[in-house]
Amino acid sequence: MTLNSNGVYTGFIKVQLELCRAALGPGTPAPGGSCVNTLHISSSNTVAEVIEALLRKFLVTESPAKFALYKRCHREDQVYACKLSDREHPLFLRLVAGPRTDSLSFVLREHEIGEWEAFSLPELQNFLRILDKEEDEQLRNLQRRYAAYRQGLEQALGRAWKPG
Repeated sequence: MTLNSNGVYTGFIKVQLELCRAALGPGTPAPGGSCVNTLHISSSNTVAEVIEALLRKFLVTESPAKFALYKRCHREDQVYACKLSDREHPLFLRLVAGPRTDSLSFVLREHEIGEWEAFSLPELQNFLRILDKEEDEQLRNLQRRYAAYRQGLEQALGRAWKPG
């Protein structure tokens, strides 16, 4: 790392990219599911800026909001992954962790399933419309099925109660 006269230091971080092929831009060679990339950044760069830089580098066309940077810590034969906030500074974390890259590493991933904040408001509204339609269809099918069952029971009861 290099300390500049203005108090900002620069250096390199290694980031493992775990991206699916669909997220890559056209003509971009697939990193084989996972690859390590070195990025030169400054201490003022945030996680959000690092994500944007990596996506630009690999010509990823998806929105940066659909990705997250994780720090992976290795302690006592255990690996812990923690999603970083967009405002954290990866180079500072690297400096604090020390020079051993096996104690702290970075991973860029697409958001885990269920992290709805990665979608835009129109996308979420569309999901809700689709779910409402599916729910209405399932409810109608269920009502038809139980109405037919009820009719069959009433007919059976009607036959059973006739004095004979």
